[in-house]
Amino acid sequence: MKPKSIRPVSAFDADRILAEIVKWVGFETPSDRPDLIDALLDHVEGLFDGLPVERRRIPASEGRGGQLVLRYDPARSNAEPLLFMGHIDTVWAAGTLAERPVRRDGDKVFGPGIFDMKAGSCLATLTLLDLAREGIAPPRPVVVFLNSDEEIGSHVSRGTIETLGREAAMIMVPEPSFEAVGTVITARKGWGNFTLKATGVSAHAGGSLHEGRSAIREIARHVIEIEAMTESEPHATFNVGTIAGGTRPNVVPAEALAEVDMRVDNMDEAKRLEAAILARRPFDPDVKLEVTGGINRPPFVRSSEVARLYEATRGLADRLGLPLGETQRGGVSDGNIVAALGKPVLDGLGCSGAGAHALHEHILYSTIAPRAALMYAMATDEAYAAQF
Repeated sequence: MKPKSIRPVSAFDADRILAEIVKWVGFETPSDRPDLIDALLDHVEGLFDGLPVERRRIPASEGRGGQLVLRYDPARSNAEPLLFMGHIDTVWAAGTLAERPVRRDGDKVFGPGIFDMKAGSCLATLTLLDLAREGIAPPRPVVVFLNSDEEIGSHVSRGTIETLGREAAMIMVPEPSFEAVGTVITARKGWGNFTLKATGVSAHAGGSLHEGRSAIREIARHVIEIEAMTESEPHATFNVGTIAGGTRPNVVPAEALAEVDMRVDNMDEAKRLEAAILARRPFDPDVKLEVTGGINRPPFVRSSEVARLYEATRGLADRLGLPLGETQRGGVSDGNIVAALGKPVLDGLGCSGAGAHALHEHILYSTIAPRAALMYAMATDEAYAAQF
């Protein structure tokens, strides 16, 4: 095996890397299309043909695409690995590429799903691929996990995420980098989602209004109270994102529902507020109220383990001449799941850019090589690995 050494940013060919990222974007992978997701995973597996990389494919299930675990451990050390964990599903429907093909405008490279998060997942995969092609023996095994249902809650993949997380020494999540160039994420709010469904009594709105019991009126009163909690609860925010109900203007509505998004910054508050939402009772005793849902992702707290990993990585980045700031985000990732296990986790290691889930979604070409260099150094530097 070849000796390991840190490599400068100039050693990484951004054009070569971008070409592979563009290939990944060319595979449209909405979360509800397992056939399309598996096509991309077939391509990724094919990159490792003939190389000493263990490939474990987890088949599609429950209408969701499969998952892929790649493990490179040429020394067969069985030490706790460095885990890169990313997703390949996107929020974009099949056919979006025909309307918005990949294009480059100066430093910006646009494409559906390129920022969130095919660029980052591709970078992590290419890091492992380069190690295997070059015969580099890393100080720890390197594992890359590619998930296909992150955008819809990681319900199918959650068990695999937790198992891999418990086995890892440290976990890197190449979700997109926000804020200033060179920033990573060291904390995220937790996420809860709830559905309130009201069942009232229909009636003619003109001739027998008072015989009816409005489900919409019931839901409206809950909407006002729940949204007001954003002002009264210092550790959480609430958003009623959808409302549906009723049939016609001249009918007292017998059914209505609302979907609530909750973000919260610590688990104690998350549990308390989850219980409060689930315990809501109808204002009108003649209306039935059903509340379902709960915490989907626990808060990703900047723990002492996370802080230690950030400081070590900042030192590694300094050796590469790269800035490494930190930020916190309200949006969640699979990093929330593994951070809740008490593991050292660093998120936001993907390319800088903007426009997650938006029409102007793009990465910055100038951040491809720096992030590739940092991931390669994480995987190969012995002094860095020895700290965990």
